[in-house]
Amino acid sequence: MKTGKLVIGILSIVLFLLVSLQSCAAGLANTLAENGEVSGSAGFVLALGMLVAGIVNICTRKGGKGGYVAAGFHILPALFALPSAGSYSDLYIWAALSIAFGVFTIIATKKTNRL
Repeated sequence: MKTGKLVIGILSIVLFLLVSLQSCAAGLANTLAENGEVSGSAGFVLALGMLVAGIVNICTRKGGKGGYVAAGFHILPALFALPSAGSYSDLYIWAALSIAFGVFTIIATKKTNRL
């Protein structure tokens, strides 16, 4: 499980770059279209959550209760981003992936702390 948390942490940090760049582009498109959507901002909040969760996952991969904090930083921004996705349809994918990472982190933290 230590390796899984490390991989999830690294993937989260790498996905932060991709999601934040896409979110900036979506935010610019929303501004230019003047459609009133907040999908770019919601995507950037999700990207920041993934960055923090990735760092915490890497730091707490050997044990401790910090994995639950990482799961929170994966799941809560994703739940904020899902209803705000609007025309930024990739945000649904990133939010679902973030929720999956959060669920894996909870399971890995429980198994790591039992041993």
